[in-house]
This record gives sequence, structure tokens and C-alpha cells, in this order.
Amino acid sequence: MLSYPTQRRKKMVFDMSSLNDEQREAVQATDGAVLVVAGAGTGKTKVLISRIAHIVSSGLCSLDEILAVTFTNKAAREMLERATVLLREAEIYMESANRPWIGTFHSLCLRMIRPLHEQFHRSANFSIVDANDQLMIIKKIMHDIGCDDKKYPPKSMTFHINRWKDQYQSVESAKKNVQKFSSEEMASKIYAHYQDTLHSLDAIDFGDILMYCLDVFKYNGDILEEYQNKFKYIMIDEYQDTNLSQYLWIKMLSQGHGNICCVGDDDQAIYSWRGADVGNILKFEGSFNGAKVIRLGKNYRSTGNILKTASTLISNNSMRMQKSFWTDEESGLPVIIKTLRNAVEEAQFVASLIVNKHKNGTTLSEMAILVRATFQTRAFEERLLSMGVPYTVIGGIRFYERKEVKDAVAYLRLTINPNDGIAFERIVNLPRRGIGSTTMAKFYDIAREQGISIPQAARQLSRKLDDFFRLLDEWREMIDSSKSVKDVMERILKESGYIAMLKESRNLEDESRLETLDELLNSMNDFSSPAEFLDYVGLVLDHTSAAIQDRVVISTIHAAKGLEYRTVFIPGFEENIIPHQRSVMEKGELGVEEERRLCYVAITRAKKEAYITLCNTRNTYGQSGWNYVKPSRFLQNMPKGSVRIL
Repeated sequence: MLSYPTQRRKKMVFDMSSLNDEQREAVQATDGAVLVVAGAGTGKTKVLISRIAHIVSSGLCSLDEILAVTFTNKAAREMLERATVLLREAEIYMESANRPWIGTFHSLCLRMIRPLHEQFHRSANFSIVDANDQLMIIKKIMHDIGCDDKKYPPKSMTFHINRWKDQYQSVESAKKNVQKFSSEEMASKIYAHYQDTLHSLDAIDFGDILMYCLDVFKYNGDILEEYQNKFKYIMIDEYQDTNLSQYLWIKMLSQGHGNICCVGDDDQAIYSWRGADVGNILKFEGSFNGAKVIRLGKNYRSTGNILKTASTLISNNSMRMQKSFWTDEESGLPVIIKTLRNAVEEAQFVASLIVNKHKNGTTLSEMAILVRATFQTRAFEERLLSMGVPYTVIGGIRFYERKEVKDAVAYLRLTINPNDGIAFERIVNLPRRGIGSTTMAKFYDIAREQGISIPQAARQLSRKLDDFFRLLDEWREMIDSSKSVKDVMERILKESGYIAMLKESRNLEDESRLETLDELLNSMNDFSSPAEFLDYVGLVLDHTSAAIQDRVVISTIHAAKGLEYRTVFIPGFEENIIPHQRSVMEKGELGVEEERRLCYVAITRAKKEAYITLCNTRNTYGQSGWNYVKPSRFLQNMPKGSVRIL
């Protein structure tokens, strides 16, 4: 039963006075399929949350009948927070039972399939393996079947398997579409073993979340129809970044009512290496009958010169939707193009500008250095360190990827799911319990012979682990008694001996690990159950850091998408860096166009100032000495009236 049964009858007031004409049109277009083509800085998030407020305040549906999909947990949180504010202004209040379904593809699909675990032969407490676990499993499979990991690198095998899942290809379909004696053929064989291993471990990976959700819908028409009827309105953010599996999921869910609104910008499609297909947005009108396309052209972020530079650059792409951009902002400063002798001078030039601008009142966190390749960061880091300028690197080791955190999470996973073989193997000897590789091999043999999980085999075979399994059983009883997540984890870390192991160590790094575990325990106060916490850890994708002081941001262009800064520096505007050599070699003109989109994304991160730098010589990719390099071909796409060459 709905929490607010009167919402469909009672219309409330939602103020649209802050929306421009195009935004208002997009918000009010509630019938059928709508594609909102939203260029950088045109207010796409505002349109999405305004649609939610308008739909609910107009009595078209209840809050929990709206499905809104984002690509990151951070974006989902922001959307929910901003929607809450708008809804309160319209005198509509959310309760936990009546919230819109707002989240990432993976979090929403996981929410759908966890109660249906028997459909894909898992227990209710099945685990989600991360990228590191996935690679570890594939390495072991390759070792077991005698596969040469030099001829067939495990990371390459993992890449193929993940791409097949992005394309909704099962083991059988993958095998049918590979060439004999190719790397893909070997990957397809490993794919079969890998899926069997995940089954034996009572686990799934990220790709499986969508695959199994699609399978459930495909083979259970009643379940699909239930969700089609439930969600009266579907909204998709960053539609240009969707892959085939995500497209199929969207298509299935929207077939009932057809009320789907996708927001995106083909000019910001920069994730093909991750399986994204820009064709999804380019072919929207052919995919959804009667689709309406609304273009947002007014930019609220950048000055005229920055916007014109980016727009002129991207207009050279042939595979794009036609659109125009404008701004009420003044022309502002021209985009600066500066050539330096080498990477050292490039870093000196950028760092000196940062220091001068900071002295003149620009906060460090409003300035960003956006690089195309990670090797570029070293020179800037060294220079900023030498000048005493604090900085942060987006894309460093994330909190939940730190060893001590992954160890603690593995303990909790094994406590909840006694068949979690990956978690067992990770922590069975932390602290040491006399379990070496030979013993682990015996566990695997017993598990295979008897068709049981690795932990079950260990219970049968090893008396050394009696106390370990006794503790696991006690912790599991503690969870069942509804103790807080923090209390459970605190007891696990103490009684397992993990805390004592770190305290007894003389390694300074282990002292830091103890501080990290303290922070982990504090973070667990936000979760109502261990299962909720583990699902969050399994799904978290965003880079999150503790509250930091004023710092310059160093980031890859890919990681900077969706962010904005007052001043942006884009170094390495040279052939083989931007456009990147690998992208051009592998994809030809398609690669060049995606690289041009990357430039567009980088330039449009800037609000007031943009600096493009390049070098005459550079030491790259392990080469010795300085080598002459060519300026990027994209410099020819720059409008003369909006740039200045120093």
C-alpha cells in the first residue's frame, strides 16, 4: 500500500520560475519517450530533479513509482538531496517507505534481484566480488587449467569477460562469436570456468548484477510486468554512457507505459573503453517510438570564450547530434595556449600560475590540472611539493580499497555468508593460523570432489581452524541478535586477533592501518545492518575522501567529468597524448572523435579561465632522453578570436 494514497488526486504547487524555456519544456514533457540533449553546464541535474517534483506535485504518480538512474553513488545522493529540498518546497515530504528509487544501475538491479536469488542459484546472502577478487579468481583458474599467463595476460582475459557481460553475452554466445586460436577463444573458455567458480563461491560480480536482472525479466514475464506497472516514470542520467546491457534493461522496464526520459550529451561520451556505446543516444529516436528530443543550449557555467572554444572544437566531429550553445556570461579571458620546452618547464609554468592566482585570492580547490594520461602527474606533483602547494590526486587509493579495510570487510562477509570462499581465503591466515598454500590446495580439492564450498571443506579437514570457525558462529549469532553493525565489526576485529596483530607489528604503516580501522568503525554507524553495509561497499564507485583542506586538484580528464573549477590547466596537448596514441591506433577516426570529446569535456570544466599547454620535447612511455613531439591536431580546431597564444 502506498504511503501517500492521496498524492494522485491532490495537486500541489511546484514553482518553475527558475527554469528557462527549454528546461521547462523538458520538465513538463511527461508523456512518452523524451531525450533531453544537455550540453555541459546547461543544468541537466536541475531538469531531472525538477521533473520528479513536477510529476509528484501534479498528482501523476507517487514518489515510489519513480525510477531515477545515475552512474555514480555521489550523483544519486546529490539527486536525492536536491529532490528532497524541491519536494519540501511543494509541501511533499519523503519517508523511507515512499522514496523514489534513485540509484546506480548496479544498486537498483541488486535491489531487484537479491530477493530473487534462487532464480540464479545463489543463497540469500550471496557476495559481490570486486575487481581485485575477480582477477584473483581468474588467475587461479588459468593456473588450474594450465593456461600460459604470459601468452594470455589475466587482465586481458578479465577485460574480455567484462565486455561480454556489458553486451549481455552468456558463456554460450561468447563461444559462438570468437575466432579459433585467438585470445578471445581462450577468454571464452576461462569465462565458463569463471562462472562455475562464482557459483561455487556463492558470489556474483558487477556484470552479473545486470545480467541476472535481465535474465529474471526475460524468463519471468510476471516479475517484469510487476516492475513495469510499479514504475510509472523512468529517468536516466548520463544516457550517453550506457552499454548494451543497460540499454536492454531500460528498454524492458519502459515498455509497459513508455514514460521514459533520458538525459545526456553525445559530446561527452568518453567511456567506450568501459563498454559504453554512444550509439544508444544517437539512435534514441529509432529505439523509442514517438520520441521527443529537447535540446538545452544555455550554458550556466563558462564564459563566452571558453564556451566558444569548446563548441568550435567539438563541431569538427562528424558523429554527433547537431546543437548550439550560448551563455549570458561575458566573453571573459581568452583560452591561453602556451608552448614549453619540456615537461619540467610545463610543470613550473603551471605551478607558478597557481601560486600567483592563489596570492590574488583564488582558492586552491578552485584550480585543477586535468591530464590525459596518469604518467603526466609526476612532474606536477613534484613541482607542487617543492613549492609547498597542497594538492590532492583524484583516483588515488580509495578508502574501501585499502588492505586493512578489505580484510575487515572480508571477515564480515564470511560471518554473514559462511560459504564465501573468496573472503575465507583472504583472511583465514590473518593473523597467521598455519594455513599455507598446500593446505588451501587440499581445501579446494575436497570442495571440488564433494561439491561444497571452500569454507565447508576447511571445516571438515582442518582441526587448526576449530577456534576460528567457532568464533565465526558466535559472531553470526551476534548479528542475529540485532547488535549494531559497529559492535559486530568491533568484536570481530578484536576477537579474531587482527587488531592485536597490527598493534604488535613494528611497522609504522600498521599504525596508520589502525587509524583507518577506527575510521571504518565510525562510518558503520550509518548502516542499519551488516548486509546493508556490505552491499554499499560492494557497490561504492565514487572517490570519496575525508574533509580536506584547500588543495589543488590533479585529475585525469575522465575522472573530472561532471566537475567544474574556476581555473583549469590542460597539459600535454600533443600528438600521442591528446589524442592518445593507443586510441588512434586501435579505433582510427572513431578514436580521434572520442579524444576530441575528451578535450571538449576538459575545456568545459572551466568557469573563468582555461590554460592549454604543450611541450616541444617530452620523455614518455619509458623512452630515454627528451624526444621531439608534435602539437596536437586539435589545436587546429581552436577559434582564433577566443584563444591567445603566448
